[in-house]
Amino acid sequence: MLKSSYPYYLANAARQPNTDLEVTDKYSGKVATRVALADASAIDAGIAAAVAASPAMRDFAPYRRQAVLEHCVRRFRERQDELAMALCIEAGKPIRDARGEVMRLIDTFKVAAEEAVRINGEVLNLEISARAKGYRGFTKRVPIGPCSFISPFNFPLNLAAHKIAPGIAAGCPFVLKPASRTPIGALIIGEVLAETDLPKGAFSILPAHRDGADLFTTDDRLKLLSFTGSPAVGWELKAKAGKKKVVLELGGNAACIIDADQRERLDAVIERVIFGAFYQSGQSCIGVQRILAHEDIYDDFRERLVAATRKLVAGDPKDENTFIGPMIDEKEARRLDEWIQESVKAGATLLCGGKRTGAMLEASVLEHVGADQKINCMEAFGPVVTLQSFADFDEALAVVDDSEFGLQAGVFTNDINKAMRAWDRLDVGGVVIGDVPSFRVDNMPYGGVKDSGLGREGIRYAIEDMTELRLLVIRDHR
Repeated sequence: MLKSSYPYYLANAARQPNTDLEVTDKYSGKVATRVALADASAIDAGIAAAVAASPAMRDFAPYRRQAVLEHCVRRFRERQDELAMALCIEAGKPIRDARGEVMRLIDTFKVAAEEAVRINGEVLNLEISARAKGYRGFTKRVPIGPCSFISPFNFPLNLAAHKIAPGIAAGCPFVLKPASRTPIGALIIGEVLAETDLPKGAFSILPAHRDGADLFTTDDRLKLLSFTGSPAVGWELKAKAGKKKVVLELGGNAACIIDADQRERLDAVIERVIFGAFYQSGQSCIGVQRILAHEDIYDDFRERLVAATRKLVAGDPKDENTFIGPMIDEKEARRLDEWIQESVKAGATLLCGGKRTGAMLEASVLEHVGADQKINCMEAFGPVVTLQSFADFDEALAVVDDSEFGLQAGVFTNDINKAMRAWDRLDVGGVVIGDVPSFRVDNMPYGGVKDSGLGREGIRYAIEDMTELRLLVIRDHR
């Protein structure tokens, strides 16, 4: 169970000035614990500490950064049951999924530990003409400086880890604002970091309400802002960020194409589609939202998909059998319920689901959804999918691309030519062949285009954003 209260971390140290932030059990709705809430002065102090720590973090040797990250891996393994239960309570995440996120937390820090000692440069041949005779060039990567991280509620551990771990590996001090609805996982990470010998001021983890956290975005002392969250908020923050570098991991309405040659393995395909669509109640930016199945298999696919969806167990996320838990709050469940009802009124067919009780929304499948319906063209971020047929593969690609988003897409096909065509044509950050767009391994480049964001995460790629390339030129006078 959770502790009765949690401190925030300011300049590596636990501080408990108040217990003003209530964190609820997302299934029961009851207050589960209370957390110290940072005000503007605490955030300012965290930024000042990060600035002061920049020289020490820059000089903190790669093997020492690696040792810090390896310590975290050991401690997370020792505390994985505690971490999983915290996720289950604060995020409403089914316990089996929570355990999976803890393993991804461990993987992310493990990869960062490996990358910390291989941030390399290169030797450049500058003698491209007689003018440059005798010149040699070298590059290295240096820490960008103090960073601001803002992480979301849906993966409170792993998406915070994708900022913290590469930040440490790169030698960047940071201030992190975890989502105020799910701050516990990040604070436990802070508790573990406080056990290490990171330079004073290297990290601050400061839960704060959005309306009081402008300094995370606007303060010019910060050299990078890395934000994961909704597109509306992300682009607003970018506009306010000033001169600093900005990395945005935003939303999507990910599509999945099921080609006709999948007939013999439809059950396996549906198992993955069910996972992609309804895992953690669909609250994933790469969750399957739009399904396009070839007309030759459409009727069979639809029947099996609806039957499998109806079998999903919804309820208390602490129950080992639960697959569908609550959405993050009743407001979000009510919003998505309204989108479903709007689509039905506009002519869509609700094949299953569509009932809401508080923050619990049934897994829902709709077909005949208009292209302009919110449930189709906006980010649903909940347990609902739309289903439609296609006759021509290239037309299906065009439908997938007819979106303001471009995060990831999934394509089930046995045809390598179609697979390569999808990779060539789809305007997305990643194409997954033979699986759902919801697939992610924590060392791969991850991010989107269009309204889905800027830049890439995945440890090595995040380190590139958190470092600057510095050139050395040497003239040989011999």
